[in-house]
Amino acid sequence: MKHFELNGKIRTVGNKATIKALRKEGLVPCNLYGLGMENILFTVSAKELKGLTHVPASYIVDINLDNGQKYTAVLHELQFHPIEDICLHVDFLAVNEESPIAIDVPINFEGHAEGVRAGGKFVGLCRKVRVSALMKDLPDNLVINIDALQIGKRIVAGDLKYDNITVISPKTTILCTVKATRQAKSN
Repeated sequence: MKHFELNGKIRTVGNKATIKALRKEGLVPCNLYGLGMENILFTVSAKELKGLTHVPASYIVDINLDNGQKYTAVLHELQFHPIEDICLHVDFLAVNEESPIAIDVPINFEGHAEGVRAGGKFVGLCRKVRVSALMKDLPDNLVINIDALQIGKRIVAGDLKYDNITVISPKTTILCTVKATRQAKSN
């Protein structure tokens, strides 16, 4: 999986006014936790963070703090402003090479469904699937072949099988389907 480098500045616990002042400076308050370590509070540039939050890809995040410490993490939770497209807070979960990581991975549909050739319409319902794997086994994306998909049939998360990767999205999550169209019904 691709890595994304993020530079942060250590911060102290603050009240609402302190946090508001940080956001006015173009900084986003962040929290790093996991692996039995103490919570680390820091800020990152909102502009730099957009390269991580406003893209369809998933990343392993390499966090470089101004005190010289480096951490490897994944995005755990994002909080956005309810009206504006502004990230208000980010939680990162520290990870390592030895423990499995649960992360959302983008999916790519490959092929041309038989149901579409028969006049149906392909509908992709999911863009990401949650998987668990060791860091070295995490893919940049999961490829799903749809060549055999017939009209009225669907592919669910429970159908996916990959080496060294466990799909942990609910097994009944519908990823894609081929719907019947008027043209297909008249044939």
